[in-house]
Amino acid sequence: MRARRRTLLLAGIAALAARIPPVRAAATPYTVTHSEATWRKLLTPGQYDILRQQGTEPPFSSPLLHEHRAGLFTCAGCALPLFSSRTKYDSHTGWPSFYAALPHAVRTRTDTSYGMVRTEVHCRRCGGHLGHLFHDGPPPTGLRYCINGLALIFKPASPPPAPPAPPHPG
Repeated sequence: MRARRRTLLLAGIAALAARIPPVRAAATPYTVTHSEATWRKLLTPGQYDILRQQGTEPPFSSPLLHEHRAGLFTCAGCALPLFSSRTKYDSHTGWPSFYAALPHAVRTRTDTSYGMVRTEVHCRRCGGHLGHLFHDGPPPTGLRYCINGLALIFKPASPPPAPPAPPHPG
């Protein structure tokens, strides 16, 4: 009888936890801030949903999933460089994945939405939600930054300068 009551109690707590919105950490001062109206003007509806409302794009929908050129992935909200293409890999999860962020580019916080405990990743400059961090990635870090493609803008590396033209005869 005691085990049954405990099971029912735990099931009830889990059901309630799934309905409670996530507790957000106290506001962190960001160097890039805008009113919600301005964010809506600056971002596409999809970017706004992800960066400002902690949304998630459908898996396998981002063109950045197949981006393999050298370059940097920057925040779609404030253009801060976040990830190098050198740390991008195919995690087979449907979202662009990286095993490391650039130094001092992102912050993390506990996300308790949907009755789970996860680590949310957000831009350290504007606070935009990027995705989540998991500990099932490849060496050398063992980390997987699972990032929404709409939260990123890809900036290709500058091509090397063209060699000088040969001197013109005559």
